[in-house]
Amino acid sequence: MTKLNRRLALKLAALAPVAASAACNQKPPAPASVGTNNKEGPVVHDMGDMPANWQQENQIAMLVYPKMTALDLVGPQYMFASAWGAKVHLVGKTLDPVISDTGLTILPTMTFKDCPKDLTVLFAPGGTTGTLNAMGDAETIDFMADRGSRATYVTSVCTGSLILAAAGLLKGYKATCHWGAREALKEFGAIPTDARIVKDRNRITGAGVTAGLDFGLQMLAELRDTTYAQGVQLMAEYDPHPPFNAGSPHTAPLHVKALITPMASPFEAEVRKFAKTWKG
Repeated sequence: MTKLNRRLALKLAALAPVAASAACNQKPPAPASVGTNNKEGPVVHDMGDMPANWQQENQIAMLVYPKMTALDLVGPQYMFASAWGAKVHLVGKTLDPVISDTGLTILPTMTFKDCPKDLTVLFAPGGTTGTLNAMGDAETIDFMADRGSRATYVTSVCTGSLILAAAGLLKGYKATCHWGAREALKEFGAIPTDARIVKDRNRITGAGVTAGLDFGLQMLAELRDTTYAQGVQLMAEYDPHPPFNAGSPHTAPLHVKALITPMASPFEAEVRKFAKTWKG
C-alpha cells in the first residue's frame, strides 16, 4: 500500500471510533501501526496530516426533559458525538432518569447548574405534552435563555424550536419545526419557514423528528467541514430509501393526510393558547 493510500485508509478508519470516544469525552484513540518500513520497523501514522480544524474542544449542551421525543435527541447526539474533541452534555434539571414520550429512558449527564456557561452549541429536542411543559417551566426557560444568549449556535429539532422561541431566542429569526406546529412559531416572533433545515445567522433548526439526522450532518459541516461530515455520513451508512414517499405533507397521499393532520391540531391549539399568556 502506498503512503498516500495508507493515509486515506487511516482517515476513513479513524472516523469509526469517533462517536464512542467523543461520547465518553475522550480523545480519539491513536491509530494502530500500519505496515513496515524494512529496517526502521513499524510505520505509525500520527494523524499529523489531518486538517487542524478536525479536532476542536467544543462544548455542546443537549436539553433533556420528560416526555420529549427521543429520536429528536438521539440522531443529532450521534452526529455531535462524532466530532473529535467535542464534549456532549445531556443536560436536565436534575440527574434523575428522563423517560421519553415512547418510554425510552435517558440519563442526564449534567444539571442546568453545572452546565458550562459558554457553549459552542445549545440544542433542544421536541415532543408534544412534554414540550409544552418545558415551555412553561421557568427554570428550563431561564436556562435556555441564559445559555442561548452566548452560545455560538442555538439549535433545535422538531418542536424543540418552540422551546427556543419560548425562551425568546427566535425573535426575528427564520426557523422550522414539525409541520404540525410550524405556523405557531410566529406567535413568538419567529418567522416560520417550510424547510428540512433552516439556518438564519447562528440559529439552525430542523423539522420533524427524522430531520435530526440531516440537522446533525449540517452541524458537523459547520463545526468541522463538509469532508468530515461526509465521512461520518458514510460510516453511518446514512443513505435513506424509505419504502413510502409519505414523509411530508407535500408528498403524503391525500387519504393519509386526511387521517393524520387532525391528530396534530390539538397540540398546535395548545401552543397558541400558551402563546397568549407568554410574556417574552
